[in-house]
Amino acid sequence: MLELQYELESKAAKWYATIDIANAFFSIPLAAECRPQFAFTWRGVQYTWNRLPQGWKHSPTICHGLIQTALEKGEAPEHLQYIDDIIVWGNTAMEVFEKGERIIRILLEAGFAIKKSKVKGPAREIQFLGVKWQDGRRQIPTEVINKITAMSPPTSKKETQAFLGAIGFWRMHIPEYSQIVSPLYLVTRKKNEFHWGPEQQQAFAQIKQEIAHAVALGPVRTGPEVKNVLYSAAGNHGLSWSLWQKAPGETRGRPLGFWSRSYRGSEANYTPTEKEILAAYEGVQAASEVIGTEAQLLLAPRLPVLGWMFKGKVPTTHHATDTTWSKWIALITQRARIGNPNRPGILEIITNWPEGENFGLTDEEEQEPVTRAEEAPPYNQLPPEEMRYALFTDGSCRIVGMNRKWKAAVWSPTRQVAQATDGEGGSSQLAELKAVQLALDIAEREKWPKLYLYTDSWMVANALWGWLERWKKANWQRRGKPIWAADEWKDIAARLEKLPVKVRHVDAH
Repeated sequence: MLELQYELESKAAKWYATIDIANAFFSIPLAAECRPQFAFTWRGVQYTWNRLPQGWKHSPTICHGLIQTALEKGEAPEHLQYIDDIIVWGNTAMEVFEKGERIIRILLEAGFAIKKSKVKGPAREIQFLGVKWQDGRRQIPTEVINKITAMSPPTSKKETQAFLGAIGFWRMHIPEYSQIVSPLYLVTRKKNEFHWGPEQQQAFAQIKQEIAHAVALGPVRTGPEVKNVLYSAAGNHGLSWSLWQKAPGETRGRPLGFWSRSYRGSEANYTPTEKEILAAYEGVQAASEVIGTEAQLLLAPRLPVLGWMFKGKVPTTHHATDTTWSKWIALITQRARIGNPNRPGILEIITNWPEGENFGLTDEEEQEPVTRAEEAPPYNQLPPEEMRYALFTDGSCRIVGMNRKWKAAVWSPTRQVAQATDGEGGSSQLAELKAVQLALDIAEREKWPKLYLYTDSWMVANALWGWLERWKKANWQRRGKPIWAADEWKDIAARLEKLPVKVRHVDAH
């Protein structure tokens, strides 16, 4: 069914109409010699079906195939079919009406029945397979949102599973879905007693809010001028990736889908690099299903991926098996080689897109020697009197409605105090910078002699270790253009001249 949704997204139509065949299964007679195998007894009397029964596992396939054959034989206009549900589209109401009329005539001639009440449209908005469609965008229907947001907290495992079933169909609309609902899955496990605690209530409230403000997905556009950007990331508890598309003339990108999942088995023991490669690998697979394998894909991981893939060999320090590495390398390098040398199938970037400019280093720049700033020791190895000068920073970004909202946070382990700031627009990378600025604010305000900064952002760590000095010498430009977030980097650089700062990357806070 997802394939049908992806294809319908690519149409970006203005008008739609749907046709639902009445009693489609019962319109199909069973051959006399096949009827005995459908015999059953009810109240002591034996019966047998003489029409295709509902509930038999092969009935949907047979029904779909017969309807498809009838439409092909009748040379039906362009349409999409899922068993007995059919949708047509076009740029005008009359075009859609004529297509629908032609398909209905073919179905009637083939012996199927059509009720007027089962025909919807032509209309600019329509529901097909439970999804609301408009201009090639798929949305959660209002009645579905109202039903989900009105649900009361579950009181049993069965009710929790029912709630998860109701929201799971819409997970592609929700960033970080699996991480949000993970506390709900905990209470459904067989080995766990049902206990609805604060974590479950928070997850329950948050996912309902996310459903209420979910963004539309699509439409899927094609062409060499369309930018397809895949963000991928590996967090503490799982993977996430999202696909965005930006067409010429648009000031901001449109989301095509959000995916996330928890780590499985030994994946939790992977190195940070392996986790990022795994996220990119699964993201490339998902993106290919949406935009196809011919379109160029801009891959935006948090750590470099393509370099490892084209080396073609497994690093000495790794947890994933050689077979798994071979699988990663085969898929990503094959996808990257599609196209021509001037337009490879995958181009890796570190970016703030869709709002900002490119950020990062070219392969040549990465090979240049960089003076590495002094790295902070692990926090637990700091002298006790120095721990008071240590701060952990973090940044995040989420989509609320049609807006992106970032949040930057700073944590002091010795004081057990957190400070945070937030804003609209930007991205998680911008939030990481704002967190660094907030940490510097604290150190300056309290007149610290030094600062130990612990960040889970490789971008921040690499910049403070060496890139920052290079950008400063280049007048905050790269290839003749201002670097991304130049004002924030200038501010940080100026403050580092007055305050000794040691930085360390940590996998998580």
